[in-house]
Amino acid sequence: MAVGTGLSLVYSFTGLGMPCPFRMLTGWSCPFCGGTRMGSALLHGDLVAAWHFNAVLLVFGVLLAVRTVGWIIEWLRHPGRGNRWLPQAVSQYWWVFAGVIAVAWVFVRNLI
Repeated sequence: MAVGTGLSLVYSFTGLGMPCPFRMLTGWSCPFCGGTRMGSALLHGDLVAAWHFNAVLLVFGVLLAVRTVGWIIEWLRHPGRGNRWLPQAVSQYWWVFAGVIAVAWVFVRNLI
């Protein structure tokens, strides 16, 4: 998140963004395309523009922020006992679910 925020800040002040290697090779937008512009829009408080630039990345960022807050609360309540904030099945399949959504988003945003 820190790297994304840094790239968004640079883009906000200079208009310079990072080119996407996936898009340069295939011509398709990757799951992260529009992320820098989305971050810049969020820094300016424009939620509608942020949604327009990359809706899935925005939702994923919100979910990640909520989960991070849960981890912090759990750590403060029970330091050193690990993460018990989410059931093990949810925690175990989190990245699989995110990967499936990312691949689906590539097809949805490029074919529709």
